[in-house]
Amino acid sequence: MRLDPATTALVVVDMQNGFCHPEGTLHAPGSEDVIEPVVDLVERAREAGVQVIFTRDVHPPEQFEESYYYDEFEQWGEHVLEGSWEAELVEELPVEPEDHVVEKHTYDAFYNTELEGWLNARCIRDLVICGTLANVCVLHTGGSAGLRDFRPILVEDCIGYVDPDHREYALEHAEWLFGEVVESDALAFDGA
Repeated sequence: MRLDPATTALVVVDMQNGFCHPEGTLHAPGSEDVIEPVVDLVERAREAGVQVIFTRDVHPPEQFEESYYYDEFEQWGEHVLEGSWEAELVEELPVEPEDHVVEKHTYDAFYNTELEGWLNARCIRDLVICGTLANVCVLHTGGSAGLRDFRPILVEDCIGYVDPDHREYALEHAEWLFGEVVESDALAFDGA
């Protein structure tokens, strides 16, 4: 799959200490395992001039106090609290000045963020999506991208998970309903 760097962004979803580091509250070995392939993909994208976007799931401690139904802390316990070490990206993925960081407060990186407008202002249409968790934030961000008429391309070997079956489900669902699934070595950022 060949992609034009001028109209492509790499979206790295929630590669944070809370999910990827062994001391994180919601550590998943499957998320830790994809750090190296994600780093490689980010480096390839940067070399080709592809815009790199990092999402960070960040929760103010009081976020769900007035919730009627939706409460992530009830589902997962308190996690990636605002200002905490857990909310920071893993050290293997330093943010460069030309990168864009999106702070989100739920599974979908488009919900109540500037991401859609930011992408449209730069004429970006193709979104290469990697990160964690497969069946949670990656799936919801990819689906939301497709509904907004971006082209979501999920990178199978660069997507973390709690259980391998979760990743398999998410990728099958994405490919069936709203996007494409590829291996990282099948991607070429050159537009040819």
